[in-house]
Amino acid sequence: MRVNNHTNLFGRRDLLRLGSLGSLGITLDKVLRAGGAKDISCILVWQSGGPSHLDTFDMKPDAPKEIRGEFKPIPTNVPGIHISEHLPFTARQADKYTILRSMKSKENNHERAINYLLTGYLPLSTIEFPSMGAVVSKEKGPKNGLPPYVAVPNTFPSYGGGYLGGEYNPFLSGDPNVSGYRVRDLTLPADVDWQRVGDRNYLLKQMDAKFKAIDSNADFEAMDTFYQRAYDLMKSPAAKKAFDIESEPAPLREKYGRTPVGQGCLLARRLVEAGVRFVTVAKGWLNYDTHGDNFNTMKKVLLPEFDRGFAALLEDLHDRGMLSTTLVIAMGEFGRTPKVNDGAGRDHHNKAWSIALAGAGIPGGRVLGATDAKATEVTDFPVEPEDLLRTIYSILGVDSTKAYQTPIGRPSNIVNGGRIIPGLVA
Repeated sequence: MRVNNHTNLFGRRDLLRLGSLGSLGITLDKVLRAGGAKDISCILVWQSGGPSHLDTFDMKPDAPKEIRGEFKPIPTNVPGIHISEHLPFTARQADKYTILRSMKSKENNHERAINYLLTGYLPLSTIEFPSMGAVVSKEKGPKNGLPPYVAVPNTFPSYGGGYLGGEYNPFLSGDPNVSGYRVRDLTLPADVDWQRVGDRNYLLKQMDAKFKAIDSNADFEAMDTFYQRAYDLMKSPAAKKAFDIESEPAPLREKYGRTPVGQGCLLARRLVEAGVRFVTVAKGWLNYDTHGDNFNTMKKVLLPEFDRGFAALLEDLHDRGMLSTTLVIAMGEFGRTPKVNDGAGRDHHNKAWSIALAGAGIPGGRVLGATDAKATEVTDFPVEPEDLLRTIYSILGVDSTKAYQTPIGRPSNIVNGGRIIPGLVA
């Protein structure tokens, strides 16, 4: 097992290396962006509610029963790395991902923690910061006539454009696991032809122009963008092909798992293959909020559907030569308490949790960071949301120090500080 040990986010050698680069006017951020000239897409497998790190990627088999819980660790295809017995398919793909066991956060409430992790800012009541997908949408724009940001199958809090506006919200795919799946608004009704669509589009533009003459509300611009994108998508053969998940071979669909998460991961692969920049795969929100009956819920529903989908996604991307240009992240907003409560559940825990990252230059078969004997506190290589987002943006070729003008008249950097995670990218 390749395990990187650091006493904090920047070890002595990292500081020396960064210092020497800085003396030449070069930062690690710039080095990563320069080295990441390839067009990198991102698939975020969002585990809303916060999966237990002790029951997935940071098991403590030697801890007391009330801490270690009911699950046992199993070996992966990388010697020395063990994960939950209920992630057997993911265990066979361990050579393709890095486990980061040292995430920590300042927020322990679901909505606030989600907002923090997806925006790189502690939540404020006065302003809504844009999510990662929205920023990538703005900075990278559409490709091949496809929307830059797609949510599969559902959205969740803080997923949108925030102060950037509604035009940077994701395109909503719906559930690709339903029989006869078709994307809403991607095909014309049976009684409507393109001549009528053109006539309606012309009439809409004339009416909007009159309203705009008396109202300068920026919402009109966002609606214009939505209408134009919907019009373009309906006429796009590339979009129809990308969303046509039923064209996939049945054995491959079974391999991903016939669940919203499994088929969501398969659709995400199709979308990034076609040119979508950022895809979230989320069954919903608070699925992993297992305050009660944690072990039954995890082993019967949550872990099996994640396990098949995530593992198949990594293998599929690798086999197609796409893993080097696709960043894959599996994470929730925090972890769960080490001690099992009276309801056989685990509660919110923001002091330590695990995530998995793969692709886009991230070596597989590694563990970064560590927690104490009960997985309560991070003891090595602490990483906070600002650090993670700063690193993700660098991998995707986005300058996270860039400032946007906010509605309250103040400039705001894309991420509120943070540091590039040393050693994450090869």
